[in-house]
Amino acid sequence: MRHDSWMFLRHPILSTMTLAYLALVGWLTLTPSSTGFESGLLWKLAGVLRRYPETEWFTFMRLEFIANIAMFVPLGVFFVLLFGRKFWWVAIIFGMLMTVGIEYAQQFIPNRVSDLRDLIANILGAIVGVVLALILTAAKERRLRVARAQGTSA
Repeated sequence: MRHDSWMFLRHPILSTMTLAYLALVGWLTLTPSSTGFESGLLWKLAGVLRRYPETEWFTFMRLEFIANIAMFVPLGVFFVLLFGRKFWWVAIIFGMLMTVGIEYAQQFIPNRVSDLRDLIANILGAIVGVVLALILTAAKERRLRVARAQGTSA
């Protein structure tokens, strides 16, 4: 792998997917909310779950926390794939900086609420994404390491 090329040029499809994902996260988190919680998908799902005694503990706040984790899992995956396994920590730092920026900006956006729980959930999501990417790429990394070792010993 050549390290003198810019990572986005090395991986144009992955880069495009990453930028599209970041645009979606920006749209979801930084646009003014025109409706209240009551009309949102998570609110409706929480209402359905409240109907059944087995799932009534699954409150809107818990659903929102899980959704915030899930929203940042792709960030961890995409940035490990872009930067490489060696720089996994960059994805976590970028996730932290991104969520701090989002939560700060939400203070100034109509109908948006900045929340410490969102910050924690988003960072957890980025970490889960990094771990997932490292697990999914481990076998290929081992094959590359073996191939390099065999190539240098031959």
